[in-house]
This record gives sequence, C-alpha cells and structure tokens, in this order.
Amino acid sequence: MDKRRVVITGLGAITPVGNDVQSMWDSIVNGKSGIDFVTKIDKDKYPAKVAAEVKDFDPTKFMDKKDSRKMDPFTQYAVAAAKMAVEDAKLDINDENRDRIGVWIGSGIGGMKTWEDQHTILMEKGPRRVSPFFVPMMIPDMAAGQVSIQLGARGINSCTVTACASGANSIGDAFKAVQRGDADYMITGGTEAPISDMAFAGFSSSKALSTNEDPKTASRPFDKNRDGFVMGEGAGILIIEALDKALERGAKIYGEIVGYGATGDAYHITAPAENGEGATRAMNHALSDAGINKEDVDYVNAHGTSTALNDKYETQAIKAVFAEHARNLVVSSTKSMTGHLLGAAGGIEAVISLLAIQNGIVPPTINYETPDDDCDLDYVPNKAREQEVNIVMSNSLGFGGHNVSLIFKKYNG
Repeated sequence: MDKRRVVITGLGAITPVGNDVQSMWDSIVNGKSGIDFVTKIDKDKYPAKVAAEVKDFDPTKFMDKKDSRKMDPFTQYAVAAAKMAVEDAKLDINDENRDRIGVWIGSGIGGMKTWEDQHTILMEKGPRRVSPFFVPMMIPDMAAGQVSIQLGARGINSCTVTACASGANSIGDAFKAVQRGDADYMITGGTEAPISDMAFAGFSSSKALSTNEDPKTASRPFDKNRDGFVMGEGAGILIIEALDKALERGAKIYGEIVGYGATGDAYHITAPAENGEGATRAMNHALSDAGINKEDVDYVNAHGTSTALNDKYETQAIKAVFAEHARNLVVSSTKSMTGHLLGAAGGIEAVISLLAIQNGIVPPTINYETPDDDCDLDYVPNKAREQEVNIVMSNSLGFGGHNVSLIFKKYNG
C-alpha cells in the first residue's frame, strides 16, 4: 500500500516571543529575545534568575472562564494554540469528519504548577481540601484530552511523553497515524508550563540552567561561553492532514512533512550519548524515511540548548550525518530567543521550520559572540538570513536518551 502524503495546513503558537504565530515569527526574524528575569517564582531563591515566560496571556479569549479554571496553564496554552491552528487551517470540525480528526499533543512534565499548589493545600489544610480536579489538571495527557473536548475531535487521541523530545515525537507519531490511514487530520504539537519552584529547584540542583544574570544574553547556543539552558513555556500546534483531503477542501498548504526518525541512546539519564551517536541515527532514519539525499537539506533547526555537551555533540552528529554537506548547511537554534520550552520545544520549532520554508528566511542564533572550536558550523549568527529554503530538518533531544528528527519540505504539488 502506498504511503499517503501528509501536509501542514494550520499553525498555532503561544510563546515567550508572541502569543500568536505572526507575532512569534516577527520576533524570531528580528532576533528579539523573550527572556527576562523570572517573575513567576522568587528569583532570589535560585542561582538561575532568568526564564522565557509567556506574557499577557488571557485564557478566557480562547475558552470559557469556568473551563479555564479546571486547566493547568500547560493545557490552557495547548487549547489556545490548537484553536488558532484550526482557525488558520479553516478546518470545519463536524459530524461528518470528527471521527477522523485526532489529537496528539506531547508534554514533558504536565501540570507542575497544579501539583505544587495542591501539595501546599495538602500540607497546610489536609487531604479533604485537595481539589477533585487535581489529577485531571496535572496529568500530561490532559492537553490532548481537553483539546479534543473543546474542539470535538474524536479520532485517535494521544500524548507522547519523552522529556524535551515530547513535542517532536508527538508530531512524528501523528504524521505516521495519518500516513498509514488511522486518521485523516491530526491536531499535534507540544505544550509546557514548567516555570515553578520545583522545576527551577530540580534543574538548578542538576546545574542545567544558565546562571548568567543578563537575561538577554543568557541563552547562547553554540557560543564558547554558554553555561546552561533558559527555561521557557508555551505551546506550538500544527494541523496536519492527508494531502488529498487538503486539496479536496482547497486548504492553504504550509509544507509537507516527509520524514521522522526516532532513536534511544541507551546511555545516560541526562547526558547525550558520546559524540551525539543517538542523534546521528535519528537524523539518518529521518532522511531514509523521507527518501531524500542529505545534500537536499538546506537548514537544520537544531535542538541547540546552550548547554556544553548538547551543542558540542549535536554539532558532531550533524557533521557525521551530512559529511561535506555540513559546510553548506545553515544551522540555527531559535532557543537563543525563546528559551527551552522542554516538551513544547519541538512544537514551536516545527512551526518556525515551516515559516522558514514559507518565507525564505532562516532564523538567527542570537548572542553568538565567541566561536567554540567544538562548534564550527554556520549557525546564522545574530541576524536572520534570506535564502531559499526547500527542506528543513528539526531536531529534538530529551533526557532519557530520546532523539527525534523531523523533516519538512516545501510543497510543490
């Protein structure tokens, strides 16, 4: 049986650099950072002082106030981004198609704020005062569950939890569901709202967060002086559908998703495998799945977390996969502006990758000042670059040794 071609017809985003797709893209193209001193917790308690927070988000613009109170922020972000994506795709969800419209949205942590709030109530007021909504607000799959409920999508409903690869894995898994015919349309991506005392404490204890106290330069992927990632929050959602369905309804097509590679390091709970071996295999799998030559890839939207090992090993992996073509590639990390959205990173970076194809603009890696001998590719330093972009590879790598590569292609009929 021939594989069905799968295209992207709608985009939605809630991010630290804008609460809709256009605002986000304008910020990314102009190298504008969404990172500032953290306000959602007391920064004086922690060695890390900065975060990439979503600003001025009003959930009641996207859902009933009563409903919003039963959702953790990570779910609110997903519902908002999903509704924007469905509207962008002009997808009418009705009784005729709703059983063929699925939802697959990943989250690495789920309702961290809800967990903290309810634990405080438990400790201070006792178990009888814990909210009956505690469990359904906290569990990571509830973003997918609530999006389904809010939009009436009754097809396959799932959530992939693979730490910082959750969003990318979910998009890849949704892509395969459409490709093999399990669904005709999928609402897919990633969401996260991790800026909380427990998350900050945990990542600070593991010395993963940047302690640079200048918010605008704290995230500096591939720069020699990088010292850790900056925690971010938000959601990135795509509407993907079978090409024949998109053509049938005259949908705008942002691009085609053609490749998905996923591997495990079997190495370490937090550190990437030596020399980026697992990432290398994921990228090779994605190229094979897409049936394209490595020389056809124009741009790699890197995982690029601004941590010492990730940036070094991802660079090595790119060179191992692309060989001489690595010198012709452009590579950038938009985490330099958005921070690291953990499970949502693959979602918003997929949106950014498709906009790079659509607009012929490669986003920059900002705060790139001091070259590192271990990181010697073209990282599009500090300023966006106009060039034709036909094929993008987007990488996401997660704690636990999860490696994901997605390949997006310009739609040419």
